[in-house]
Amino acid sequence: MKLTDHPTIGYEGKFLSVFQKLGEALHTALKKVSGSAVVDERAIKELTRDIQRALLQSDVNVQLVFELSKRIEDKVVSEKLPPGITRREQIIKVVYDELTRILGEKNVPLELPPDKSNVIVLVGIQGSGKTTSVGKLAKYLSGKGHKTAVVAGDTFRLGAYKQLEQITNQIGVPIYGNPNAKDSIKLIKEGVSSFREQDYQVILVDTAGRHKEENSLMKEMKQIVQAIKPDEVILVLDGTVGQQAAAHAKIFKENTEIGSILVTKLDGSAKGGGALSAVAAIGVPIKFIGTGEKMDDLEKFNPPGFVGRLLGIPDIEGLVEKVREAEVVPTKEQVQTLLKGKFTLLDFYDQMKSFSKVGTLDKIIGYMGLGPKLPKEAQELAEMKMEKWKAAMQSMTRKELNDPKIISGSRVTRIARGSGTTPKDVKELLKQFFASQKMMKQFGRGRGTPRIPGIPPELLKGQRFAKDVRS
Repeated sequence: MKLTDHPTIGYEGKFLSVFQKLGEALHTALKKVSGSAVVDERAIKELTRDIQRALLQSDVNVQLVFELSKRIEDKVVSEKLPPGITRREQIIKVVYDELTRILGEKNVPLELPPDKSNVIVLVGIQGSGKTTSVGKLAKYLSGKGHKTAVVAGDTFRLGAYKQLEQITNQIGVPIYGNPNAKDSIKLIKEGVSSFREQDYQVILVDTAGRHKEENSLMKEMKQIVQAIKPDEVILVLDGTVGQQAAAHAKIFKENTEIGSILVTKLDGSAKGGGALSAVAAIGVPIKFIGTGEKMDDLEKFNPPGFVGRLLGIPDIEGLVEKVREAEVVPTKEQVQTLLKGKFTLLDFYDQMKSFSKVGTLDKIIGYMGLGPKLPKEAQELAEMKMEKWKAAMQSMTRKELNDPKIISGSRVTRIARGSGTTPKDVKELLKQFFASQKMMKQFGRGRGTPRIPGIPPELLKGQRFAKDVRS
């Protein structure tokens, strides 16, 4: 996908459609700065303002917007560009880092040990879609092979038991409840105890909707949690409430230990930014999102995938990994090993992987300031050649990687056959390796401290260097 493509198509499409305006606005802001002839401090400040407008229009909490945009601006201004990384890639990485810092760097699954009954209580504001979410989660988990049951603990709302009974009958999951019961705590304790005795792996507990200003309801919620000691409490959050989401989340967090968030009603016109605000407010992950009215409309939330598509980058993890690799700095021990010419094919392979951000072999060696000393043919090796060499090394034994001198004709044939390369490719790899090893030995014979891009000067102090290769 190119930067100009639509940011909301693909994985989690319904959720992304809620954030369509935010995605398009971030898209436009990034496109504008990446198209600038010079990305100076002024351009970065304009980018920051564009990001602020995009987030505010999507109902993200005002304080969070300014904190987030300030961190983005500070990072973009202060961080140096790693070799092989463009300014656009760096900016996308910074925006990605800050958004995933809030939402999480990966999906956090429900922990459901198979040797026990896992009790999960769902709480939330009145009308948040909690009862429907209980049914969706019950179907999702039973579909994953977990023996699941439901306790109808809402004794306050008329018709709550009947609604949940219809849902559980539809999805084929047992329910415990009593439409005439008044004591919700007693009912929930009995239901959980009953299903534990029947060895159900997952017991989902529906509770009455709370209002953040009704202390009696909040007190009851605390008493329920204390009585059954659930393994997790999930806050069901209405995706349409906007900036109020953060306040709702804080109140629940103050009254009980919230373990995760399930965001509902993300199939309509909700701006959705409140979900970002809620996560930032209480510091717990979104684990599931409801994207429709059907029982199948529940998805695991994958923060990297969501943020990547929000920014219009389908392979955001690949880009992030590229930037991280660009920041790799060899250790002092690695530098000493290289300069003494004692490195092995295994070291050679590790260096290829570490410096793969710049592509071809001549650039990898050039990154260390050694390119001009390589034979001309090595300078012109293409990325395809490097990939063949990596495949060949993956087909070698540990002994061969540590002592390449033992690789005879029969071993060359075996390595080529096992890696899908030719004996000529393997021989070229060995020739280049021994030439590089020899060159490194010559490089380490003189005195002085050269400047080698990618290697901090302090790692080179005290090393010996030949006069003809000093910087």
